Amino acid sequence: MAIEVFNRCEKKYLLDKEQYQAVTYCMQSHMVPDLYNRDNEFYQISNIYYDTWDDRLIRSSIEKPVYKEKLRLRAYGTPKLSDEVFVEIKKKYDGIVNKRRTGMSLEKAYGYLGGTVSSLELEVRDKTINRQVMGEIDYFKSFYGLVPKVYLSYDRMAYFEKDEGDFRVTFDTNITSRRHNLRLELGSFGEKILPPDIYLMEIKINRAVPMWFTKIISELKIYPVSFSKYGTEYKRYAARTKSEEAEREGKTICLNQFLQVQQIIPSALAHQC
Repeated sequence: MAIEVFNRCEKKYLLDKEQYQAVTYCMQSHMVPDLYNRDNEFYQISNIYYDTWDDRLIRSSIEKPVYKEKLRLRAYGTPKLSDEVFVEIKKKYDGIVNKRRTGMSLEKAYGYLGGTVSSLELEVRDKTINRQVMGEIDYFKSFYGLVPKVYLSYDRMAYFEKDEGDFRVTFDTNITSRRHNLRLELGSFGEKILPPDIYLMEIKINRAVPMWFTKIISELKIYPVSFSKYGTEYKRYAARTKSEEAEREGKTICLNQFLQVQQIIPSALAHQC
């Protein structure tokens, strides 16, 4: 069974192509690629993020509270309805990330998250489902009244430390989002969140960052940033929505002014006659 509970610290960095190549070159003697990265090829992760109808969770998250949480449906690659996916709750408190998830088929996940299949029905049918995690997801889903809000996918290269296995570094690129056709089986298409050849590096660890890695990023002048894929997507979406609303309001004002002029002109001409 795949690991279903994670507790760790995470830090994020944005790298250009040269920095990415330099970091991965320097890491070679200390780390090995993830099993998903066969032949050093990126693998794809796709997600559907769930939120309230008014985006309560992500709006709270981007305000950087001490505690925040989110729920997503995650797949590796483009799944079929019969393929295993993961329903995940991700929580962050005071810099510590806790992730809890359980696996099921994509078809079952849609039914469960859409409210047509209960967790009890899933547990009866599938003995591999983690009941404790399902209980937490049940409460989370019920408390917030969640609906699917955004699709997010990206290509990932992941590395593990050779000796300890505790230190993990991931590089994500080609981050893609959409707010329509929210189905994982449709594949990756939509709007790009970052420019080409920009990589989001994340370090994930339960203890301190190894000194050898700290030295690498220090020499390459790579510094931590505050970056959230979903948060960045939402900010762009909100800005675009606000701009569109302002444009519509402007057009309405112009139209009203035009109609008023049309009403004034005939009466003025009639007066002149």
